[in-house]
Amino acid sequence: MEKTKNRWLIALSAVGIHISIGSVYAWSVFTNPLTEQFNWELSDVQLTFSIAILFLGLSAAFLGHFVEKYGPRASGILSACFFGVGIAGSGLAVLAENIYLLYLFYGVFGGIGLGVGYITPVSTLVKWFPDRRGLATGLAIMGFGFAAMISSPVINSLINSIGLMYTFFILGSVYFVVIMASAQYLAPPKAGWVPAGFEKKANDSKKPVKKDLAQLMANEAIKTKRFWYLWIMLFINITCGIAVISVASPMAQEFVGMSAAAAATMVGVIGVFNGAGRIAWASFSDYIGRTNTYTAFFAIQIAAYFMLPSITHVVIFQIVLFLAITCYGGGFAVIPAYISDMFGTKQLSAIHGYMLTAWAAAGLVGPILTAWLRETTGSYESMLYVFSAMFIVAFITTFLVRLDVKRVQKKQDNESTEKSMAS
Repeated sequence: MEKTKNRWLIALSAVGIHISIGSVYAWSVFTNPLTEQFNWELSDVQLTFSIAILFLGLSAAFLGHFVEKYGPRASGILSACFFGVGIAGSGLAVLAENIYLLYLFYGVFGGIGLGVGYITPVSTLVKWFPDRRGLATGLAIMGFGFAAMISSPVINSLINSIGLMYTFFILGSVYFVVIMASAQYLAPPKAGWVPAGFEKKANDSKKPVKKDLAQLMANEAIKTKRFWYLWIMLFINITCGIAVISVASPMAQEFVGMSAAAAATMVGVIGVFNGAGRIAWASFSDYIGRTNTYTAFFAIQIAAYFMLPSITHVVIFQIVLFLAITCYGGGFAVIPAYISDMFGTKQLSAIHGYMLTAWAAAGLVGPILTAWLRETTGSYESMLYVFSAMFIVAFITTFLVRLDVKRVQKKQDNESTEKSMAS
């Protein structure tokens, strides 16, 4: 008999992939060296990151079916090739002193590797952890959140010691090896597999095991109202979160008079809460439910964004901001388990890929909206009030999800009653 894989090693493999691709959030470490070495405009260099996030969303949407068809090992290998070539190829762009090659390698190739690598472990993890979906997906996506904190000092040290070109070459090679090695262990469980003691625990428990609302194909899922409700919720959470993170340092200096050095330290700590929020909220969602978790996200952020402009104490300002950031990170980690609850695991990677188009859209809208609000009003205060209003829309949307779920459940109950009467 074939030995069953260790599901915790599956989770570790997922973390290996996400820590590698999550290094994209350390892009800011490259910006000054690139602008100084080639006299490129900062906005042109930053466009590289925006292209990468755009292609993350697009590739996740278009290649989700590839993940489902060929499995996590094959898609992990594909991610290793695209991301490794994308990062290493950026060294060739530096050698050629050509920013368009940088867009192609880091933005397009790297972005495709990002998208495939992001969704690759999710469906597999959900199937290995039917008892703790939130915890499982939270573990992997936590790696993505912590990646910048780990890779930033390493990248900075490499740039200072061996230069930009060789830094890209080394990073591309290392990421290729790590993602490739991690992908080799990824595999879905055998049909009908459940963890030891799962059925006994379900039978002994007074609380019935919650079943998925439906088992839908990806093209069926996107035709439902609840898919688009979830898309709107994720889009708003990412748009506002990514925007606030991008201006956290100047905002803290403006509101509470933090020094530039102290604000820079605060930005580093934000990375810790971004990562910790992913595992904490995802695990918590296993107990309170995904919809309740998202309702909590938006309630907290409505209050936080309304409060921040009026807070004058440095410590309180940071506590409120860090709490809001945990909700931003948690949104990423909870959504895969949320999707599996709503649509089942039949084509989870493909559905998750479609859902991540919200990330691509938010990556474009967030920074542009932030810059426009700052330029037109001259303050970050109005920006936070606009985001609070957006969170109110998202908060209301969580109740629309509840209504849609009740409608589907009522329809299922009626169909079940009709079948039993007919038999």
